[in-house]
Amino acid sequence: MASIRRRILREKVMQVLYASEISKEPLSLILDQQLVDIHPKPNEIKFIKELCQAVVQHEIELDQLIKSKVQHWEFDRLALLDRIVMRMALGEFLYFPDIPPKVSLNEAIELAKVYSTPNSGTFINGVLDAIHHELVDSGTILKSGRGLVESTMHSHNEDDQLPIGDA
Repeated sequence: MASIRRRILREKVMQVLYASEISKEPLSLILDQQLVDIHPKPNEIKFIKELCQAVVQHEIELDQLIKSKVQHWEFDRLALLDRIVMRMALGEFLYFPDIPPKVSLNEAIELAKVYSTPNSGTFINGVLDAIHHELVDSGTILKSGRGLVESTMHSHNEDDQLPIGDA
C-alpha cells in the first residue's frame, strides 16, 4: 500500500476516532459514513477497521502508557487529537507487527502537525519515542517482516535484539 494512501487511511482512522469520542455514536456507524469519500479497497478497509478496533479495545492500556510519560500533565487536558494520534501510533507499535515503529512515529508526528496544536508534533515525538524505547527494552514490541528491522534498530541492549532474517 503506497505511503501516501496509508496516510489518508490514518487520517480517516483519526477522524473516525475523533467523531466517535465527540458524538458517542457507534464506531461502525461513523466508519460507514467516513469511508464513502475515499473509496477504499478491501485491504484498506481492513486496515482502518483493525486500527480503530485496536485503539478502542486497548484504550485503557494505551492511555496508561501515555500517562506514564506525561506525569506532570493532566491527561484529560491534553489535546484530544494528541491523545487519539498517540493511541493510534501505540496501537501500531503493539498490534501491527508488519509496520515499523519509525513509520508509526513519523506518521503520528505528521498528523499532529497538520491537525492539532503548533507544539503537538514535538510533544508527541517526545512521548512516543520514550514509550517506544521502554517497549523495546522490555521486549514488548514484537515485529515481523518489514517491521522487524526498524524495531530492533532502537534497542539499547544488543543482546535483546531479534536476529534479522526469517521472521
